[in-house]
Amino acid sequence: MRGLSERTRFQDVSFRLERGEILGIAGLIGAGRSEIVKGICALEGDVTGEVSLNGRKLALKSYKDSIAEGMVYLSEDRKGDGIFLDMEISANVSALKLEQVANDFGLIQRHKEIRQAQEIGKTLNLKCGSLSDPVSSLSGGNQQKVAIAKMLSINPKLIFLDEPTRGVDVGAKSEIHRILRNLARDGVGIVVISSELPELIGVCDRVLVVREGRISGEVAGNEMTEENIMHLASVGDARAAVL
Repeated sequence: MRGLSERTRFQDVSFRLERGEILGIAGLIGAGRSEIVKGICALEGDVTGEVSLNGRKLALKSYKDSIAEGMVYLSEDRKGDGIFLDMEISANVSALKLEQVANDFGLIQRHKEIRQAQEIGKTLNLKCGSLSDPVSSLSGGNQQKVAIAKMLSINPKLIFLDEPTRGVDVGAKSEIHRILRNLARDGVGIVVISSELPELIGVCDRVLVVREGRISGEVAGNEMTEENIMHLASVGDARAAVL
C-alpha cells in the first residue's frame, strides 16, 4: 500500500505486508483503522494511492474486484455485515463466490455447497448440529467461524479482520487465534484490527498504530508493548512518516 488517502478519513498511508505475516493495526476509536482497511478493499470512500499484490498494481473499483484478486474483509459487525443469520450455515459459506457451487445454468448444487462447508468447517473445528441449520442457532464463536469460513471459500491471498474475537468466549478466542496462525503458516497474509492490545501483541508479528488518519508508528519484537502502542496512538511519532 503506497500513499493511500481518502479526503476526510485518512491520509498518506503506506505499508507492506509479507506473505504469511500477521500484521496488527491499533489505534484509538475514531483514529481511522477500519476506514483504511475498507478503503483498501474498495468497500467505501474515494481512495487514491496505490495497492499492489505480488508486485502487480491493482485497479479496484468495488469489493467484487477485491474478492476477485483474493483480498477479503471481515467486518467488526459480525451479525450486521459478516453473516446471514437466518440462512443455512452452508449457504453462508458459499455466499462470496456462488459460481463455485453452481452448475452451468447458474443453479446452486446442494451437494457441492454442503461438501464445501464440510471441508472448511472441519479445518476450523466448526461445531454445529447440521450444516442446514441457520447460523442464528450457533454460539457467538461458531458464528464467527462461519464468517471466517465464508472468506476461506475463495482461497484468499490476503485477509483483513476487524475485531475478529469481539463477543466470543475465551475458548473461541483461542481457537480463532489458532486459525489465524495456521492460515499464516499456509502463506496467507493477514491484517488484524483490534482494540484489545494483548490480542495484537499475542497474535501479530508487528503492529502499525494509527492516529488521526495517519500511521504514527510501528512496533515489533520487544518494542511491541501496550505502553508503546498507547504512546503512538495518543502522541504519535514524527519520525514514522512512511513504513
